[in-house]
Amino acid sequence: MIETIGVGILGFAHGHVHAYCEEWKNPDYGVKVLAGWDHDALRLDTARKQFGFEGYADVVALLERPDIQAVVIASETSKHAELVELAAARGKRIVLQKPMALTMAEADRIVDAVQQYGVSFTLAWQMRADPQNIQMKQSLQNGELGQIFMVRRRHGLPVGLNADFANTWHVDPALNRDIWADDSAHPVDFIHWLLGVPESVTAEIESLYNPRVPMDNGIIIFRYPGGPLAEVSCSFTCTAAENTTEIIGELGSIMQNFGDVPSCNVPRVQGTVGLRTYIAAAGEWSESDIPSPPNHGYRIRGLAKPLAEFMQGVSAPLATAEEGRISLRMVLATYVSAKEGRRVLLSDPAIAEV
Repeated sequence: MIETIGVGILGFAHGHVHAYCEEWKNPDYGVKVLAGWDHDALRLDTARKQFGFEGYADVVALLERPDIQAVVIASETSKHAELVELAAARGKRIVLQKPMALTMAEADRIVDAVQQYGVSFTLAWQMRADPQNIQMKQSLQNGELGQIFMVRRRHGLPVGLNADFANTWHVDPALNRDIWADDSAHPVDFIHWLLGVPESVTAEIESLYNPRVPMDNGIIIFRYPGGPLAEVSCSFTCTAAENTTEIIGELGSIMQNFGDVPSCNVPRVQGTVGLRTYIAAAGEWSESDIPSPPNHGYRIRGLAKPLAEFMQGVSAPLATAEEGRISLRMVLATYVSAKEGRRVLLSDPAIAEV
């Protein structure tokens, strides 16, 4: 019998938390959302009515409750460091939405708080929980493809084409930097999770459509000495796509479709396979038995289970605070590279100035 733990939600700015709360209404998860806080009173009241928790105008008062063992932080990114510090000081298990922070200094504060108080912590990286992504990583780990030469991850959203999106906190420099920092973080962390820490970063990022939604398209190359070379291609003005991941190895290749919003939410060509592997020795493609999600909302809701298991203490973090700091460094390095027109070592001190 799973013991139900009490959870508090710190901020409802990041929409994914609503999907988790909806899933956690099912008692089988062993998670009960008892309370919520948000500096935005209207946003808090809307969520309170939807999920039936007790609302708090004072975040400290919520954190002082002994029946709340864990918190999910889904506020604007600019508030992450402060909220982690407050929650860690009170011994709460912490789930933090992406991006981890705006700056390396804020990421350092988060890592320091987690270490100082010895609390359990994870970032809520959905790509690390996708079953097909896990299968691809296992294929690399077991040597199925031999030496890996290249990895490409395409990622996108159509939000940059929506004029109203320019009025959201997601593109407010003070709250979240911009759409590139906000969402390229997903595939960048995917590369970190899949391949480890790269030596250097080269990037081109452009503002191509709406000046009020800057940095809407970009390409990154991550260099791993001796291979592989990894590419992340992001368009936040993308309405439709199909192919998401390509992995090219000595003994074969892996191809994945339907791994992001523009590929997952549009009609699919009949018969298109979600994940398949070609092994040269066999001379044929094999299809994964893991189905592709029917839509992106299904994929987001899929994170509710691993997050519940983490908060229950029965599974490891999806990503530690230290790993989150590295992924943030990889993202911020793209700004240095694009601005200065050069390859940037991940150790470059300029990254801390972004």
